[in-house]
Amino acid sequence: MAVSRGEPQSIGRRRGLAARLPPRLRLALYPPFWLMRLKIVELDPHWRRVRIRLPLTRLTRNPGGTMFGGSQAALADPIAALACARNFPGHSVWTRSLSIDFMHEARGDLDLRFEFTDLQIEQIRTELAARGRATPQFEYGYHDSSGRLCTVVHARIAIRPRGYRPARPETADD
Repeated sequence: MAVSRGEPQSIGRRRGLAARLPPRLRLALYPPFWLMRLKIVELDPHWRRVRIRLPLTRLTRNPGGTMFGGSQAALADPIAALACARNFPGHSVWTRSLSIDFMHEARGDLDLRFEFTDLQIEQIRTELAARGRATPQFEYGYHDSSGRLCTVVHARIAIRPRGYRPARPETADD
């Protein structure tokens, strides 16, 4: 999911009604998320802490009666990229890779918990200053109602200057 950030008040370069909606409501009304009936539990203005409840419903339940992994992947995909876009305006940001480890079955609602630390932000800022681009990695997860970690998400995010074109094709290490 590509996300461009131009101004600190909006996600992307949208104009009109969407740009005037608070980020919390914009995220909840994003069509794929709206259909999942998720609830934004916590959304820090700078996306440093994000907590989103993914309810187990007819639409998110797999044939085995547990949370469908595709719903978890769809919600997890843009979160780290949106956090980076919020903190590094003027850059194009997208999820470069995403892997998910389903550690325990989820028989109820799940909370996605994401934290973006000051140390991570400083490391990215340093890499952007040195290389003009960054590809940070994030780990976050889904927790059940008892607090047990059910799913671990590993996301690799590309942060590039707008208009960036690699001199050579990018490799997995870029």
